[in-house]
Amino acid sequence: MILAEENEDIRQLMTELTRYNFTCSVSDAAGIDEQLPAQNPDLVLLEVNSLADAGSVCRTLKQRNLPTIALACLETISSLNGHLEADDFIVKPYDPRELVARAKRLLHRNTGSNAEVIRYGDLSIDTARCEVSVAGHRKMLTFKEYELLKFLASNPGRVFTRDTLLDRVWGDDYFGGDRTVDVHVRRLRSKIEDSGHCFIGTVRNIGYRFSRNS
Repeated sequence: MILAEENEDIRQLMTELTRYNFTCSVSDAAGIDEQLPAQNPDLVLLEVNSLADAGSVCRTLKQRNLPTIALACLETISSLNGHLEADDFIVKPYDPRELVARAKRLLHRNTGSNAEVIRYGDLSIDTARCEVSVAGHRKMLTFKEYELLKFLASNPGRVFTRDTLLDRVWGDDYFGGDRTVDVHVRRLRSKIEDSGHCFIGTVRNIGYRFSRNS
């Protein structure tokens, strides 16, 4: 998503990003809280110069754990004096190839299984702080619920049997039945899922998997 007033420069930027297989949309900052769930962007480019309240917008993006790159001229960046909470800054004019490289690096950092933050849609798992949030709202999980979610989210789309989950999450020292996995999944779903969010899928007669498109 590109947050900016649409103009010729922004249209040219969209054309360049499309050439590198990015899917783009342009929007102003009005009603951003409603726009984000509808568009579900992986990354936001924030055109600082064309937005009246870029600081407030940036704080909203940070609350939702959305990686953000701020685009601004050198004078604007200097005047901000460090008060804009973006993940990265690019000085205008810029080379589109540099922007693409930084965007890919930021996306990899935020979605890779070895990253400190695992993020898919509105779900964010901060592995450094052992915190989970959905749409910016922190969820209180037990240790095993957190470990189960982190393991599944680190392997999106892959199906795991209950026995495998017991082995990988509970370990060799656990001697209970495999139905404890069902109990934990049910409790986990009750805490992180609702009508607009479904992260853990059931594969009948096999087990569970994490859906990256939730």
